[in-house]
Amino acid sequence: MIRLSINGKSHDLDADPNTPLLWVIREQAGLTGTKYGCGVAQCGACTVHIDGAPVRACSFPASAAVGKQITTIEGIAQGAVLHKVQKAWIDHEVPQCGYCQAGMIMAVVALLKEKPRPTDADIDANITNICRCGTFQQVREAIHAAAKA
Repeated sequence: MIRLSINGKSHDLDADPNTPLLWVIREQAGLTGTKYGCGVAQCGACTVHIDGAPVRACSFPASAAVGKQITTIEGIAQGAVLHKVQKAWIDHEVPQCGYCQAGMIMAVVALLKEKPRPTDADIDANITNICRCGTFQQVREAIHAAAKA
């Protein structure tokens, strides 16, 4: 049994401490917005925040998150009010298939927290998530729009 704080709520979960956080979030906590992509922390589909920092949950053991604040895509909106990055994603029609978008949004939220007005070079250096649909130009436009919001 491990206790995790996910999106501001405490969860007592019956999970092996060595299980990747991604599977504990999805299978034990029932929060399925975070996606499995590659399983080796390369694509970023599984990005969540641990104490505000982006982490690839597919390779992060659940036990390492005990006592920390975990935020998933389900936790960034304020009630019915979308986060400014989510709004920019919709306004700029970023998603095509949408599979990678939760992880991409989480990476962008972390970037904007660190660099409220990122340059293209900042975006290139920090947003390493892979979108197989190739929406990178829309992603860049949405990041700049969210930075101005």
